[in-house]
Amino acid sequence: MDLYPWIKALHVVAVIAWMAASLYLPRLFVYHSMEPVGSPTSETFKVMERRLLKAIATPAMIVTWLAGLALLWLGGWGGSGWLHGKIALVLALSGFHGAMSRWVKDFAADRNRRSTRFYRVANEVPTLLMIAIVVLVIVKPF
Repeated sequence: MDLYPWIKALHVVAVIAWMAASLYLPRLFVYHSMEPVGSPTSETFKVMERRLLKAIATPAMIVTWLAGLALLWLGGWGGSGWLHGKIALVLALSGFHGAMSRWVKDFAADRNRRSTRFYRVANEVPTLLMIAIVVLVIVKPF
Protein backbone atom coordinates (compact mmCIF):
# COMPACT_ATOMS: atom_id res chain seq x y z
CA MET A 1 0.00 0.00 0.00
CA ASP A 2 1.33 3.43 -0.93
CA LEU A 3 1.42 5.54 2.24
CA TYR A 4 2.29 8.80 0.50
CA PRO A 5 -1.31 9.93 -0.28
CA TRP A 6 -2.45 9.00 3.25
CA ILE A 7 0.37 10.98 4.82
CA LYS A 8 -0.36 13.86 2.46
CA ALA A 9 -4.03 13.82 3.50
CA LEU A 10 -2.99 13.81 7.17
CA HIS A 11 -0.61 16.70 6.46
CA VAL A 12 -3.37 18.77 4.80
CA VAL A 13 -5.83 18.12 7.64
CA ALA A 14 -3.21 19.07 10.24
CA VAL A 15 -2.32 22.24 8.31
CA ILE A 16 -5.98 23.24 8.17
CA ALA A 17 -6.36 22.74 11.93
CA TRP A 18 -3.12 24.60 12.68
CA MET A 19 -4.07 27.51 10.43
CA ALA A 20 -7.57 27.72 11.87
CA ALA A 21 -6.11 27.99 15.36
CA SER A 22 -3.38 30.40 14.20
CA LEU A 23 -5.99 32.68 12.68
CA TYR A 24 -8.42 32.51 15.60
CA LEU A 25 -6.05 32.78 18.57
CA PRO A 26 -4.76 36.29 17.71
CA ARG A 27 -8.37 37.38 17.20
CA LEU A 28 -9.12 36.17 20.74
CA PHE A 29 -6.15 38.25 21.93
CA VAL A 30 -7.66 41.33 20.26
CA TYR A 31 -10.88 40.92 22.23
CA HIS A 32 -9.14 39.79 25.42
CA SER A 33 -6.88 42.84 25.42
CA MET A 34 -9.99 45.05 25.60
CA GLU A 35 -11.27 43.39 28.79
CA PRO A 36 -10.38 44.50 32.32
CA VAL A 37 -8.07 42.14 34.21
CA GLY A 38 -10.03 39.80 36.45
CA SER A 39 -13.36 40.34 34.73
CA PRO A 40 -15.49 37.27 34.04
CA THR A 41 -15.00 37.79 30.30
CA SER A 42 -11.22 37.96 30.73
CA GLU A 43 -11.29 34.70 32.67
CA THR A 44 -13.37 33.07 29.92
CA PHE A 45 -10.86 34.21 27.30
CA LYS A 46 -8.05 32.64 29.33
CA VAL A 47 -9.77 29.25 29.18
CA MET A 48 -10.55 29.59 25.48
CA GLU A 49 -6.98 30.61 24.61
CA ARG A 50 -5.38 27.84 26.65
CA ARG A 51 -7.64 25.14 25.23
CA LEU A 52 -7.22 26.34 21.65
CA LEU A 53 -3.45 26.38 22.00
CA LYS A 54 -3.04 23.10 23.91
CA ALA A 55 -5.80 20.98 22.37
CA ILE A 56 -5.73 22.13 18.74
CA ALA A 57 -2.89 24.43 17.68
CA THR A 58 0.10 22.67 19.22
CA PRO A 59 -0.93 19.08 18.33
CA ALA A 60 -1.80 20.23 14.80
CA MET A 61 1.59 21.92 14.43
CA ILE A 62 3.37 18.77 15.57
CA VAL A 63 1.41 16.55 13.16
CA THR A 64 2.00 19.06 10.35
CA TRP A 65 5.75 18.89 10.92
CA LEU A 66 5.91 15.11 11.28
CA ALA A 67 3.74 14.42 8.23
CA GLY A 68 5.57 17.08 6.22
CA LEU A 69 8.96 15.59 7.04
CA ALA A 70 7.64 12.14 6.12
CA LEU A 71 6.44 13.50 2.77
CA LEU A 72 9.81 15.13 2.18
CA TRP A 73 11.57 11.84 2.82
CA LEU A 74 9.14 9.60 0.92
CA GLY A 75 8.79 12.00 -2.01
CA GLY A 76 12.47 12.82 -2.37
CA TRP A 77 11.73 16.54 -2.37
CA GLY A 78 14.92 17.51 -0.49
CA GLY A 79 16.66 19.25 -3.38
CA SER A 80 13.70 21.39 -4.45
CA GLY A 81 14.19 25.15 -4.14
CA TRP A 82 10.51 25.81 -3.50
CA LEU A 83 10.64 23.39 -0.58
CA HIS A 84 13.53 25.28 1.02
CA GLY A 85 11.43 28.44 0.83
CA LYS A 86 8.41 26.62 2.24
CA ILE A 87 10.42 25.24 5.15
CA ALA A 88 11.75 28.72 5.93
CA LEU A 89 8.21 30.08 6.00
CA VAL A 90 6.92 27.16 8.09
CA LEU A 91 9.77 27.85 10.54
CA ALA A 92 8.55 31.46 10.68
CA LEU A 93 5.00 30.22 11.31
CA SER A 94 6.34 27.95 14.05
CA GLY A 95 8.10 30.95 15.59
CA PHE A 96 4.81 32.84 15.49
CA HIS A 97 3.21 29.85 17.21
CA GLY A 98 5.86 30.18 19.94
CA ALA A 99 5.02 33.87 20.30
CA MET A 100 1.32 33.03 20.63
CA SER A 101 2.20 30.51 23.34
CA ARG A 102 4.00 33.27 25.20
CA TRP A 103 1.04 35.63 24.82
CA VAL A 104 -1.33 32.96 26.19
CA LYS A 105 0.94 32.68 29.24
CA ASP A 106 1.05 36.46 29.61
CA PHE A 107 -2.74 36.75 29.52
CA ALA A 108 -3.10 33.79 31.92
CA ALA A 109 -0.85 35.57 34.43
CA ASP A 110 -2.55 38.96 33.83
CA ARG A 111 0.72 40.32 32.42
CA ASN A 112 -0.39 41.41 28.97
CA ARG A 113 1.45 44.60 28.04
CA ARG A 114 0.50 44.72 24.37
CA SER A 115 -2.22 46.84 22.79
CA THR A 116 -5.28 45.76 20.88
CA ARG A 117 -3.65 47.29 17.80
CA PHE A 118 -0.60 45.04 18.24
CA TYR A 119 -2.82 41.96 18.20
CA ARG A 120 -4.76 43.26 15.19
CA VAL A 121 -1.49 43.50 13.25
CA ALA A 122 -0.26 40.14 14.60
CA ASN A 123 -3.52 38.62 13.39
CA GLU A 124 -2.37 39.21 9.80
CA VAL A 125 0.95 37.36 10.13
CA PRO A 126 -0.37 33.79 9.73
CA THR A 127 -2.48 34.85 6.74
CA LEU A 128 0.50 36.31 4.91
CA LEU A 129 2.67 33.28 5.70
CA MET A 130 -0.09 30.92 4.58
CA ILE A 131 -0.48 32.70 1.25
CA ALA A 132 3.25 32.53 0.56
CA ILE A 133 3.45 28.86 1.58
CA VAL A 134 0.50 27.87 -0.63
CA VAL A 135 1.96 29.73 -3.61
CA LEU A 136 5.29 27.95 -3.17
CA VAL A 137 3.65 24.53 -2.89
CA ILE A 138 1.22 24.94 -5.80
CA VAL A 139 3.22 27.08 -8.24
CA LYS A 140 6.70 25.76 -7.36
CA PRO A 141 8.33 28.87 -8.86
CA PHE A 142 11.88 27.60 -8.31
